[in-house]
Amino acid sequence: MFPELELHQCLTKALELKGFNEPTEVQSAAVPATLEGKDLLVSAETGSGKTAAFLIPIIQKMLVDDTPKNGVRAVILTPTRELARQIEKHAKELIKFSRLLAHAITGGDDFKYQRSLFRKNPEIIVATPGRLKEHLEKGSIDFADLEFLVLDEADRMLDMGFTEDVMIIADSCRAERQTLLYSATLDGRKLQHAIPLLLNEPETIALSSPTQANESIVQQIILTDDERHKTLLLLRLLEKGNYRKVIVFTNTKIQTSKLAGWLRYKDIHCGVLHGDMTQDGRNEEMARMRNGKLKVLIATDVAARGLDVKGIDIVINFDMPYSVEDFVHRTGRTARAGASGLAITFVAARDWNMKAKIEREAGIKFEQEILKGIEAKYKGPKKLKSSGKAASTKKRDDDKSKKTKPKERTKVRHRDTKNIGKRRKPTGQKDEAPKTGKFGDGSGAFSFKKKAYNPDDDA
Repeated sequence: MFPELELHQCLTKALELKGFNEPTEVQSAAVPATLEGKDLLVSAETGSGKTAAFLIPIIQKMLVDDTPKNGVRAVILTPTRELARQIEKHAKELIKFSRLLAHAITGGDDFKYQRSLFRKNPEIIVATPGRLKEHLEKGSIDFADLEFLVLDEADRMLDMGFTEDVMIIADSCRAERQTLLYSATLDGRKLQHAIPLLLNEPETIALSSPTQANESIVQQIILTDDERHKTLLLLRLLEKGNYRKVIVFTNTKIQTSKLAGWLRYKDIHCGVLHGDMTQDGRNEEMARMRNGKLKVLIATDVAARGLDVKGIDIVINFDMPYSVEDFVHRTGRTARAGASGLAITFVAARDWNMKAKIEREAGIKFEQEILKGIEAKYKGPKKLKSSGKAASTKKRDDDKSKKTKPKERTKVRHRDTKNIGKRRKPTGQKDEAPKTGKFGDGSGAFSFKKKAYNPDDDA
């Protein structure tokens, strides 16, 4: 498709240098639509080449229309610093043979230095929303000439609380801009609220489900008992050494540092990546990983999106992720650009329901791996065998049939029993009235006659 688009020679040369001969599915669908000037809503799986899908047409338009401008022409917003750096790297590779400039503006870097970058009039800015909003408020930048606004990983960005910042940035852009929104899912409530405010009659390109796992990844599980058992399993896997690069994902920053310290104590050289690290520290770890000086990286979900490092052949979920989508993004760090990879997930008793949900929604079937000598006592949920259930049910029915049926009980009334044991009167004999009284008229009450007073009785 690339030859058919008649791209600018500077862009064509850069694509050839990167080895982009055939477009991916998302590139085939999104590049022509972007060149036509349409607003787009794009949903594609991780590792599908979506970064190039919006960079190629934007750069092509800038190269064709090289009218001198004094401001930024394209802003690309991302939820994390790592993703921003990754997109900046791709952009610089694609504009290598042109005069275009691209810079990343993220938190953690010197504010004054970033302001000096704006004075160089870069055409492309890749930024995190919070820091870019600060520059807008300080008057460091003007978006009067902006032509393209891109929101990459938009669902994640809005879920992280950047909705207000994104809207402020969008309002500062000129209304005639072209907006491209790339997201893992297009169904989120926050995203659905933001779409009509950001885009104008967008065309939707939905190529895959956000929970669709990469079929090139071999998915394995290892059953675990507790935290200590998981560390022993991880140590055994890493000691084998039959890998180029490994990423181990945990759920918390504390767990990341704790696990990395324990592995270093066991002579496993590893790096750490989490949100509390300084930007220089994060950049240094990523540089060591890309240069091959670091083979093992312990990270939180900050590395699950936008981390594109060649040679990652194993991803290990030390902690079960909180959602199917997070699982897909974590495991998507391997098997990039058509390569194959392996993902290993530790599953304890409390993780079994999430494991079943991942299988159901991501359309995968886990292979169970067993490390001999350190097998888990936990073997999965206990299941009641159908044959045993049927046998026990039949036995209970047989026992019931052997029991004699209880005799039928007749209703016993009080009036039938109140005279039992009393002496009966002969048939036909009438009751005599008492000497000191007489029975009433059948009403059930007694009435007595008073005797006349006789003084002789007191004598």
